[in-house]
Amino acid sequence: MHEQDQMTPNERLQAFIKGEKMDRILAMPILVSISHRVAGITHREKRASAELQAQSQIDCYKRYGNDLMIIEYGLHGVGTALGSEMNDPEDSLPAIVNHVLQDLKDIDQLDFDKTKKENDPWFAKTLEACEICQEKMGQEIPTGVLITGPFTAVSSIFPTENLLRATRKDPSSIHRLLRLCTDALKDIYKEYIKRGIIIVMCDPIASGTLLRKSQYVEFVKPYATELMNHIHQLGGMCCYHICGNTTSIVMDMVDTGPDMLSIDNLVDLEYVKGQVGARLPILGNVPPVDVLMLGSRSDVFESVKTCIRKGKDSPKGYIIASGCDITQNVPIENIDHMMEAVRKYGRYPLDEALLNEPATDH
Repeated sequence: MHEQDQMTPNERLQAFIKGEKMDRILAMPILVSISHRVAGITHREKRASAELQAQSQIDCYKRYGNDLMIIEYGLHGVGTALGSEMNDPEDSLPAIVNHVLQDLKDIDQLDFDKTKKENDPWFAKTLEACEICQEKMGQEIPTGVLITGPFTAVSSIFPTENLLRATRKDPSSIHRLLRLCTDALKDIYKEYIKRGIIIVMCDPIASGTLLRKSQYVEFVKPYATELMNHIHQLGGMCCYHICGNTTSIVMDMVDTGPDMLSIDNLVDLEYVKGQVGARLPILGNVPPVDVLMLGSRSDVFESVKTCIRKGKDSPKGYIIASGCDITQNVPIENIDHMMEAVRKYGRYPLDEALLNEPATDH
């Protein structure tokens, strides 16, 4: 437990869920892409080993005292299990270089049994990493898994540009792929939930930056709703995140049934609070690039203060978080500054005068 805190993250989260008193506001910076740097290893080293995946998250917690460790199944796991090819950079995120499906006529050739844990080494490795996190730190802090939603899962199988075009030209084939991916994700989610892992469902290709609202409602909402129901039937918990500007679909996102909604910094926190704050807790949304990567300590402090000021009275509760996954190019000291600001401005009872003070060089 961080020396300046009076509660462990587990205690704080349980108090939050029950509406009881907490020492400070919950803080969940999304420390996935940057975690290897905190651990002093390369990204390739981290992804090669369940032990190092887990240790990277544990090192982040020991340094920052954040409230959730997050193991990365990731956005491409379904596609790579099926045969999409990834590159293998030494110290950056891998990307798909060749999608397994190039023609929608070949859908029947996909073998979704390959996505099961006994057939997919990456899936097995991330499950092991979650188990290590729980074994070593589970008494203090919960573990989550960042994992794809249905539409982004399809984009890991079939190229995104072709996918977006096919929503207009061949919607029935896209629905068929979504059906197959949703069924596969149900089995994948189940293995994490059985281990007590929180699902952080991330579906960036479903963003309002790429899809119209009508496309989200047709191609994403039904499958996301089905997955949320599945998670809850298994006794799990889900935080739902879509990158980019989701202003037009925020009500639809909440209609799918998540336990918490995470919003990108492109979305106004006060707007979301007004639209859905009475329905579920909101996470957001310190900008990972403009503030955490490019900003000074003073910028980080000001952003944290602004977010707390906007979100603190959200009816179902507010959790401060980064607007998206924190890129590995962020100075790791700026995460220190974010958590320092959380402990200054987010300590309960909140100091309204402190939250409304003019900007200063901290």
